[in-house]
Amino acid sequence: MLSVSSPPAISVPFGLVAGWGRYPLVVAEAVVAQRRPLVVVAVKDHADPRLAELATAFRWVGVAKLGAAIRFFRRNGVREATMAGKIHKVKMFQPWVLLKHLPDWQAIKTFWPHFIGHRADRKDDTLLGTLVDLFARHGVDFRPATDFVPELLVKQGTLTSRGLTAAQRADVAFGWNLAKEMGRLDVGQSVAVKNRAVLAVEAIEGTDECICRAGTLCPAGGFTVVKVAKPQQDMRFDVPTIGLGTLETMVAAGATVLAIEAGKTILLDEPQVVEFANRHRLAIVACEPSAMPAEEAA
Repeated sequence: MLSVSSPPAISVPFGLVAGWGRYPLVVAEAVVAQRRPLVVVAVKDHADPRLAELATAFRWVGVAKLGAAIRFFRRNGVREATMAGKIHKVKMFQPWVLLKHLPDWQAIKTFWPHFIGHRADRKDDTLLGTLVDLFARHGVDFRPATDFVPELLVKQGTLTSRGLTAAQRADVAFGWNLAKEMGRLDVGQSVAVKNRAVLAVEAIEGTDECICRAGTLCPAGGFTVVKVAKPQQDMRFDVPTIGLGTLETMVAAGATVLAIEAGKTILLDEPQVVEFANRHRLAIVACEPSAMPAEEAA
């Protein structure tokens, strides 16, 4: 009788900066399955406490405690790391944010031009790129989380039993170009459209709130949500991600179509997502940019 052997253990620890959502858990499970020690820096008020059960070393760290995160990684021998999960950027605009989060000296030095000196912007790519560069200067290089779970990147095709009507295909093509332009400007990655009219554009609030706003503005429902990767997408961070929560929001808001970018979008719990979509008569399509109708996408 043949036995399936486990992968050889890797002694070099791997780091995970974990934000909100299920995605960090999926990445952590993949690293542990590779029999590699996992060192987790869990962002307070964001990460799932269950990550502590998977980690060989675990620490809660405030969103502005960069020095503490770097020291924890280095003490545990981490030289490679990844980040997974959402950071709720709206928290940065709450009253007395600096007093509430009490940034450490490393965070103050790093983000002074963005939050105090106002010499640099606060776009997602700018802030996350600055963060990745900071860790690299301290000997911790970030890798795309999808290196460990490539199967989560959705493949091209219609995922649901329900396909698109001609009008919905036109809305997808129309919304695709708008979403790509918003991504190029680093504003957001999602738009909601109906009959080639824009209902809502994602910004700092995130995809779910964008969908909810579209539902409020279009109570008749029947609209399309398009979510894409940025043209300049850095796969180390801010990769578009959807899961059951996205679809539940769509159903509550009245959306009927979700179009995502094949090969650049993370789809969590795909069997459950597809089953839920079919049950609620939603259509999900994963598109390649090259397959979009040229005359409409342009």
